[in-house]
Amino acid sequence: MHGWGLVAFKTQLRHLKKKQLYWVCQVGGWAFYILLQTIFFGLTDNINWKAFINFFGWFVSLILITHCFRLIIISSGLLKAKLFLQIPTVIFSSMVLAIVFHFVQYLIASATNGVFLPISLLPAIQNILNFTFVFFFWSLIYFSFHFIENYKLAEISNLRYKASMNEIELNKLKSQLNPHFMFNAMNSIRALVDEDPGKAKEAITMLSNILRNTLMMEKNKLINFDEELKIVKDYLDLEHIRFEERLQYNFDISPESNNYKVPTLMIQTLVENGIKHGISKLAGGGKIFLKSEIRAGNLFIEIKNSGKFDESHIPETGFGLKSTKQRLELLFGDKSFFKIYNNGEYVITEVTIPNLDKRLI
Repeated sequence: MHGWGLVAFKTQLRHLKKKQLYWVCQVGGWAFYILLQTIFFGLTDNINWKAFINFFGWFVSLILITHCFRLIIISSGLLKAKLFLQIPTVIFSSMVLAIVFHFVQYLIASATNGVFLPISLLPAIQNILNFTFVFFFWSLIYFSFHFIENYKLAEISNLRYKASMNEIELNKLKSQLNPHFMFNAMNSIRALVDEDPGKAKEAITMLSNILRNTLMMEKNKLINFDEELKIVKDYLDLEHIRFEERLQYNFDISPESNNYKVPTLMIQTLVENGIKHGISKLAGGGKIFLKSEIRAGNLFIEIKNSGKFDESHIPETGFGLKSTKQRLELLFGDKSFFKIYNNGEYVITEVTIPNLDKRLI
């Protein structure tokens, strides 16, 4: 109930501000128009009590007429109508308002002079046409304001929808990623149970350490680079128990990399992908290198592993590459970069993470 009350209060406050803005524009705009009229027609030198009453009557009438027109616009739903219906309706309405205002002008002028003034057709038509343009211009401003406001609301709604969908997609990917990691890790340990039970126990201990770290980061889309690196080291130590000398790895990490955040388990997934689809398929094993550096203010990560990347069978490279591409796109859009390619006897995976101060998530 408290949450709903807060939302209602904010909505009421925003509505109040819009009303205040409307009346400020109404009063200020028409006052400025009357002032321009007196200056343009040189009436400032001949202002007397009759002229003052006339100008004040115009001022009040213009506010009342346009405000009543506003109420008609809102109640009729004209703001939501198609453009081809709005334009002729506004033109016709502006002409009707001009006729009404001309009649009001006539009554005010007659009242201040104490007698009904004669009506001249040609000046009356000219006055009506002039004020048709004035009321049309008022309508143009009013409709433009609401069009821009509705456009902004639509944009905000669209951004919120995209953010919500991104959040759902990220959570979906994470829910797939953790079982994927567990399945591969348990397979590695299972391979050790018969060969070397002692190493299998050691591997289970390492796996528990990795799981403890990943569970602590479960709610985070992004984690510090050094925390992700710790998981990668634990994972490589775990795999080294299984592969022994068939797996060699080396790190070349820039200290500035620790100032950046990366998607949770992203580097670990790419390292795992390199071992599973590269090194594990080589009879003599292989090497894996992890390098990070700062380029143009962005974090550049390179993972190099022995093996061969078959571009014609991308689905066979596993879940890791697909999830990495999707997560980078969802989190950073086109501000991130991902590439995988062959370079001699190695497969190179490159990832660029944008600067935290510049990323939009």
